[in-house]
Amino acid sequence: MKVSEIMKALDAELIYGEDFLDREVCSACGSDMMSDVLAYVKEQAVLLTGLVNPQVVRTAEMMDMKCIVFVRGKKPDESMIELAKDNGIPLLRTRREMFTSCGILYEHGLRGGGHPYHE
Repeated sequence: MKVSEIMKALDAELIYGEDFLDREVCSACGSDMMSDVLAYVKEQAVLLTGLVNPQVVRTAEMMDMKCIVFVRGKKPDESMIELAKDNGIPLLRTRREMFTSCGILYEHGLRGGGHPYHE
């Protein structure tokens, strides 16, 4: 699934990353706990989160995430946007809740990113 398709499916606003809309994403992870992302994500993925602090972008960069989607209408501040630009990570924002957003992406074919209970 491409970032542009994620954007359309979630009715999301592009915050940063117009040049990355054709980037392919093969899995998804929804979490507000970056420790879980570090522990369980094994594949390049899109990260869905309601957490808005620089640690989100740093975690996404460490885990080679392809995109970050902020749920519940959350918006990163300018320092987070700059950090994402420095690391080439597109940022999206949707008003949808995390559960709904994850469900929509699952319906569109994305699966979990390596959680031990994932089949």
